[in-house]
Amino acid sequence: MYDAIVVGARCAGSPVGMLLSRRGHRVLVVDRATFPSDTVSTHYIQQRGLARLAAWGLLDELVATGVPAIKRMTVSYKDIVIAGFADAIGGVDATYAPRRTVLDPLLLEGARAAGAEVREGYTVHELIIEDGTVVGIRGSQAGGEVREERARIVIGADGTNSVVANAVGAEIYTRVPAECFVYYTYYSGLGIEDFHSRIGDRQQIGIWPTHDDLTLVAVMRKLDAYQDFRADVEGNFVSIARDIVPEFAEELTTKGTREHRFQPMRYLDNYYRQSHGDGWALVGDAGYHKDPLTGLGISDAFEYAELLADRVHEGLAGDRPPAEALADYQRVRDEKSHSSFEFTTSISTLELTPQLLAVFQALGSNADHAKDFFAMIGGGMTGEEFFAPERIAKLLGAGASA
Repeated sequence: MYDAIVVGARCAGSPVGMLLSRRGHRVLVVDRATFPSDTVSTHYIQQRGLARLAAWGLLDELVATGVPAIKRMTVSYKDIVIAGFADAIGGVDATYAPRRTVLDPLLLEGARAAGAEVREGYTVHELIIEDGTVVGIRGSQAGGEVREERARIVIGADGTNSVVANAVGAEIYTRVPAECFVYYTYYSGLGIEDFHSRIGDRQQIGIWPTHDDLTLVAVMRKLDAYQDFRADVEGNFVSIARDIVPEFAEELTTKGTREHRFQPMRYLDNYYRQSHGDGWALVGDAGYHKDPLTGLGISDAFEYAELLADRVHEGLAGDRPPAEALADYQRVRDEKSHSSFEFTTSISTLELTPQLLAVFQALGSNADHAKDFFAMIGGGMTGEEFFAPERIAKLLGAGASA
């Protein structure tokens, strides 16, 4: 009998397992993958996410893997360019974009070191539900015998197509349709040190450094262009670079060498899903997902994994009723993520509203306010704080005077 079984061992599951184990709970973490293994990802970790790694004692381990530090960002919309970086957030003065083949094993080893039992290559076939309460799982490892494992709570950290969410019939209560698709790959020979996110006419390109002296290059287009894009992925990929950042496209074609295949990311809709019930909870993309354009997924996974671990511990320790603690987890998660969800679903249309366009125009001509913008991007300021009426009025006034 475990205190908790965590299904999924990547950016949300391993931290939950680690934090519960550190508090003395008996935890089983399972994943159908074996590690190291890759998964589609923006790679990007905000300063607030890195601050969580630092608090857990894992940031130095990540830095030691050789992932390059990013200390300057450029965000643009057509001819509006916003450049700069946030001040230190939680003591972290840089951001990183690690390969998931490096980050995920590091997180999983953190869970193991904390005392969690880990089973890789493990398939969950079904949940055990008795009298409406989830009490465990039935699964097998590497094609072996199907066995039952029981726990006081089963946590689904297994992504958008969550086995746990599907088994309990967790309903989506907020949905915003997806607007775009993404293709990304890695190039050597470019020497990129900064983070770039450039939006053109219904298309976007992202450029930032990652492990092994590689540069991740990602392009995004509206869904109505998907079939045409697939007909000539490389040609369309380079064409978007030429349209938005022609000087970079020149380096891409003359200095860069593509080192990997093109990876498609055709995401599901943005959503919030019911994330708790009798004997179960959801975390990470299993419970809440938004477009990858703003690169918030990993940092959100860390933050809300810690929140869930706190609330699960309260329930397991008898500090408050488990149902009350889990309901509070979902309420707090939704409140804290609301502004970034709204900002992401707005900007990921690749067509700014008149109000947001005016804000971008003002930011492009005001370095002080741009620092606040990057503080919001880095997680040191909430969307409510940045978009507070008095702040925006001051920003727009400064932009008009400029």
